[in-house]
Amino acid sequence: MTFDEWLGTQQYADGTIDTQSARMTRLRAAYPDIDAQYEADSRGSLMQEFTYTRHDERAGRPNPTRLVIDGNLYHNLSTYRSTLGRYIRYRQEIANPVAEPQNIGEDSPNERPIGLERDMQLALRASMGQLEPGLQIIDEDVERRVESGFIDITARDSKGTVVVIELKTGVAGQRAVAQILSYMGDVVIEEDSSEIRGILIAFDFDKKAVAAARMVPSLELKKYRFSFQFEGI
Repeated sequence: MTFDEWLGTQQYADGTIDTQSARMTRLRAAYPDIDAQYEADSRGSLMQEFTYTRHDERAGRPNPTRLVIDGNLYHNLSTYRSTLGRYIRYRQEIANPVAEPQNIGEDSPNERPIGLERDMQLALRASMGQLEPGLQIIDEDVERRVESGFIDITARDSKGTVVVIELKTGVAGQRAVAQILSYMGDVVIEEDSSEIRGILIAFDFDKKAVAAARMVPSLELKKYRFSFQFEGI
C-alpha cells in the first residue's frame, strides 16, 4: 500500500491527500535516505530535526532542515513535521497491522460508543460548533504530530487560545488524562505559550479520570452521545 493509498484509507479529503503527497515528494527530494533513516530509527530522528518552536522563531534560529523554506519558517516546518508524522505512522501501520478495536460492554438500544475513533473524529470535525461555539480547526484536517504522539484535533477558541482535543470511543481513565496532558505540554513548548486548553471527549469517564482532571483547570471532560435516525427512500 502506498502512502497516498493509506491516506485514503484514513478518510482524508482529496485536497488533504494531494497536499500531504506534495509535501512528501519534497521531503523525499531533500531526504532521499528517509526510508533508511526510518529503518534505523522507527521513531524518526527527523522529527527532532524538524522541531522549531516559537522561541526559536523569536531567537532567529536558522532553518535546521535540508528543505528550502520560503515564507514563515515556523509555520512551514510545522506543516512538514505533521506530514512526516503521518508518514511514520503509515510505515508503522503497514508493518504492524492491527485489528479494529471492539467495544466492551452492553449498549443501550439508542446510545452506544462509536466503533472507531476515526469515525468520531470525522463527525466532530464536521460540526465543531456543537462542541463549543467559536472553535476553529487549525491542523489542516490532519492529526498534529507532537513529541508524545498524534493530537486528534487541534483547534483555536474564540479568544485565540489553542485547544488540544483528544477522543476516546469508550470509557476514559487516568491514562487518557495523562495522554492529553502530555500533548498539551508538547504544544506549550512548540507554541511557547502557557495559554493552552484541553478537551477530552469520551463515552464516559471512570472516577480516577474525573479526580485527576479536577486538578487541571485548563482541561475539560465531555461525554458524547449519538442516536440513529431513519428516513424513507
